[in-house]
Amino acid sequence: MPAYPGFAFDILHRDPASRARIGRLTTPHGTIETPNFIFCGTKATVKGVTPDQLRAERTDIILSNTYHLMIQPGAETVAAMGGLHKFMGWDGPMLTDSGGFQIFAMGHGSVADEIKGRRSQTREKTLLKITEEGAEFRSYMGGEKLFLTPERSIDIQRKLGADLIVQLDECTPFHVDRDYTAKSMRMSHRWGDRSLAEFERGGGLSANGLPQALYGIIQGGVYPDLRKESAEYTRDRPFFGTAVGGSLGSHKDQMVEVVGMCMPHIHPDRPVHLLGIGGIVDIFAGVEQGIDTFDCVSPTRIARHGWALMPGAKGERLNMRNAAHKQDPQPIDPTCDCHVCRTYSRAYLHHLFKAEELLGPQLLSIHNIATMNRLMRDVREGIRTGTLETVRKRWVCQG
Repeated sequence: MPAYPGFAFDILHRDPASRARIGRLTTPHGTIETPNFIFCGTKATVKGVTPDQLRAERTDIILSNTYHLMIQPGAETVAAMGGLHKFMGWDGPMLTDSGGFQIFAMGHGSVADEIKGRRSQTREKTLLKITEEGAEFRSYMGGEKLFLTPERSIDIQRKLGADLIVQLDECTPFHVDRDYTAKSMRMSHRWGDRSLAEFERGGGLSANGLPQALYGIIQGGVYPDLRKESAEYTRDRPFFGTAVGGSLGSHKDQMVEVVGMCMPHIHPDRPVHLLGIGGIVDIFAGVEQGIDTFDCVSPTRIARHGWALMPGAKGERLNMRNAAHKQDPQPIDPTCDCHVCRTYSRAYLHHLFKAEELLGPQLLSIHNIATMNRLMRDVREGIRTGTLETVRKRWVCQG
């Protein structure tokens, strides 16, 4: 059984009105408070933002992607360069996902696509087949056939060297039936056992000799009995942490229901991560159910399209491309102390996007990162002081 030296998760405070809690997550690259947000540095970079800028805006933890990095530059290259931390110049805690979501995306497109019936046209081109052994697909770069097994995923993550790593799973899409979901979930459990065995074979160490900690994933789609079965699977195995994955339904209310199916059955003393969720409303809903960490590409992705996160705004954000900002001298958010809000006006940011200057997406990314970090600090303070509902009303549009 893995001992997970160098890692710990301590629950410091519980909210008496919900499952929300304050935790302290210790890793070999530092300790963070939870609930917290993990920013996506998919290809060993948070797009357009340097590690120094991430640190300046009080970022605690980031993640990178196994699937993309196995293709470019290759896990062996990252290992030869001393691992992801050294390779990208980030010295804080880091997570890598397993590649399971990319198996989903190659076969079914984005979550929004499949919910809206826009089936991916890339299935035949990239995902070739999923078997008990693993997933076969073509590289999106050179077209060569690649095969990702649970053992290979753990080996790649060992070479990448993140602190927190994740078992391989098949992320079931929304549109499949219960029978498919059940069979896929149980295969993911067998993949979890193989991931644990491979992790133990490697001594729980990265290629550069530092300890790592492994998360198991809860699947089961929108079915309460399957979610319970999968949560109990992760609870009864020696994972360090628990990740809630798979289809979370077709709308926000159903997502809350699905997470609620899992939480009574998980291991109560392990950190819990909600995969791929990062809207402000969703953060509050997840925190109240006991989620400790979240990740999502949304804060930096929407920044590249001109959207700035704003507490209390309709839709959680402002459009800096809007002509209303053309001569607006105020910062994005007068209550924000990030570098962007201290330095630039809405008018300047509007100009950058109209002129298609690269600085625009970078500045909005910095602001959105700072805003998510501020949100999580406010959430933690709300749990600590029993004022979480007051915090929610300040952040979530009440109109």
